[in-house]
Amino acid sequence: MAESDSWPEEGELLICVVSSVKENGAYLNLEGYEGRTGFVFIGEVASGWVKNISAHLREGQRVVAKAIQVRKDKQRIELSIKSVSEERRRDTLQAWKNRQRAGQMMRVAAERIGWDEEKTAEICDEMREIFGTLYGALEECAMSETALGDAGFTGDWISVVTELAVENIVPPFVEIRGEFDIQVWGPEGVNAIRDALLAAESCGNNLEEVTITCHYDGAPHYRVDIRAPDYQAAESVWEAAQKAASDSMSSVDGSIVAERL
Repeated sequence: MAESDSWPEEGELLICVVSSVKENGAYLNLEGYEGRTGFVFIGEVASGWVKNISAHLREGQRVVAKAIQVRKDKQRIELSIKSVSEERRRDTLQAWKNRQRAGQMMRVAAERIGWDEEKTAEICDEMREIFGTLYGALEECAMSETALGDAGFTGDWISVVTELAVENIVPPFVEIRGEFDIQVWGPEGVNAIRDALLAAESCGNNLEEVTITCHYDGAPHYRVDIRAPDYQAAESVWEAAQKAASDSMSSVDGSIVAERL
């Protein structure tokens, strides 16, 4: 939340709540700017002629408005609703909803972990710094169980936050990771390892929105990254990849051990 003495910038899109409706316009409370109120003249409420402002605005209504003039010396903020396109209105409202959801999830996490407000704010600020937004950090957690660890965070709290993210956010895709430890003692050598990894990767062929890639992490470790629409699909591909790689290795003098990371 912005500081109580801060002001919006001209051109900024703001989430507002209608506090009162007058004949010539309406007063709007600015979300995120505690104590700040702006005014939207009747001519800036909607495109075309507005005969009755009450047909467009009501007290308690949440709207998106643009700050068209900010006069700090006169303590005045003039707003426009009609200058906000439908697409930008939707995007701004969605971003606001995401901030609300993210804040609520972190409050629940803090209760489960036992954090006080200061510790919660500290972790949230660190997540915003790395991921851009708090919701973006949680969305990354929903997509990949290792997102926070990969970003450098440590601690048992990671599993709590990740679990909440998975439960509450439907991401565009998810990512999981596994590992093969492969050793070959026979003459087939690296060719056998290559064939096993190719067999694993083939499990993603012909599956819509699924990719599986294998990476060398230093002998005998080979990382397996899987991206899929949801965790059920990802885990199913991981099971198939383990079987395909094991079957490929069954005809050579060697061993393969699979581990879900």
